Amino acid sequence: MQRFLNQLKAAPLRAISVGFVLLAAVLMPAADLQIYASNPWQEFGRMGVGLITPRWESLTELAMAIAQTVAFALLGVVGSVIAGLALTRFYHLRIVRVFCASIRAVHELFWALIFMQVFGLSALTGLLAIALPYSGIFAKVFSEIFSQQPVLPAISVAGKSNKLPFSAWLYTQFAQALPQIRSYTRYRFECALRSSTLLGFVGLPTLGFYFETAFKQGQYSEAACLLWCFYLVIASLRYWLHWRIIPLYIIAAWLILPESPPLINSYVWQFFSRDIWPVELIQGDYLGALHWYGVELRETIFPAAAYTLIISIIALVATGLLTLLLYPAASNKFAGRFTFLGHAVLLFFRSTPEFVLAFVLLLLFGPSALPAIIALAIHNSGLISYLIARHSNDLSLRPDALRGLNLYCYEVTPRLYPAFMGLLLYRWEVIMRETAILGILGVTTLGFYVDSAFEEIRYDRALLLVATAAFMNIIVDSLSRRLARAC
Repeated sequence: MQRFLNQLKAAPLRAISVGFVLLAAVLMPAADLQIYASNPWQEFGRMGVGLITPRWESLTELAMAIAQTVAFALLGVVGSVIAGLALTRFYHLRIVRVFCASIRAVHELFWALIFMQVFGLSALTGLLAIALPYSGIFAKVFSEIFSQQPVLPAISVAGKSNKLPFSAWLYTQFAQALPQIRSYTRYRFECALRSSTLLGFVGLPTLGFYFETAFKQGQYSEAACLLWCFYLVIASLRYWLHWRIIPLYIIAAWLILPESPPLINSYVWQFFSRDIWPVELIQGDYLGALHWYGVELRETIFPAAAYTLIISIIALVATGLLTLLLYPAASNKFAGRFTFLGHAVLLFFRSTPEFVLAFVLLLLFGPSALPAIIALAIHNSGLISYLIARHSNDLSLRPDALRGLNLYCYEVTPRLYPAFMGLLLYRWEVIMRETAILGILGVTTLGFYVDSAFEEIRYDRALLLVATAAFMNIIVDSLSRRLARAC
């Protein structure tokens, strides 16, 4: 009877897994997976030599690039934490939840492209690009953390009142949740460092700017130096990120950032009230505006959105397959005392932003969807493999348990599979966001058309494309959560 119940429980899991694999196989002919480079392996060898011979001529310039990367990330996270905590107090309101979902569904680079049209290549552009989506993320996560806290202390303080005063909330709910808030904020700061690095690809003076310049010029030793410095910053967080000296870091970061124009100027109102809307709508020609939207949907939005969805599904399946291959290397059930090698590989995979990986692979293999899929699979499988490997270390095995491949296929992996599918479906929304933004590098996803629209000063089209990307992220997030619950 128990075996029968387990089979019923596993049926939706198998159906979802097989469904995604078959869907990816059907969609693969629609994706451009060709290699266009004439001799990518020769160039790959040069990159390998550069990776083991890093160098940089100006240490002052390198130190400033690292400092500004950290400064953008730190100030962006500090601002978004404050905004997220404020929004959490009102997160029970539907309008607040919809607002938070909308701003976090737009990638940081899309926000950077939008604010760059108003504030130029300034510190304000970078700070808003990080702080705005992260505020929505913090509001959602913080509200979930607060909902998990014991309510008895808050009830005792509130007494007969149905409302909890701010001071009472601060000393009950907030105090109880503070360890989890600090832990998640630290993790999100690591993500912000990656986001800050990516801002360099749109022109801001972070590590990404110098990395892109060096790589396009074939200076692989200089690019490798920047990459190793980025890994060093991530790996050394535990040694220099201490909460007591955060105020000093904030002051230093504020002094390091480049100058910015005033937040409120005459062009801000013009941009958000006129430039991002079609002329027909501003002039009151609503039929003309409907025709314009219809043409844009048919000729741009639907093809770009469909291709973005196709690439995200193929990348999702590739991530799952690569995860199943990688996690044993970091699990003590399989690798034993050599797990440190697996952890080193997974650290490299999950620490390198998808955008950077795709940028390198595109230069190697040419402008097709293949580099984007590989980059998405490498980064996300590194993260999921790390979490699954940690989970596998906690499993208890019988003394007569199977060994080798049989242990992997019939004992450990089946027990880990529900958690694996839950994490994979959770990452689908992230993969969708990254798939859209990789278009900036030349893959014809939504980001390609967004970047082109900004270059052509077609802000109305750019807004429609960004809104489409946000809408798709919200839909995929909702769908993935439903599928995860079915698992």
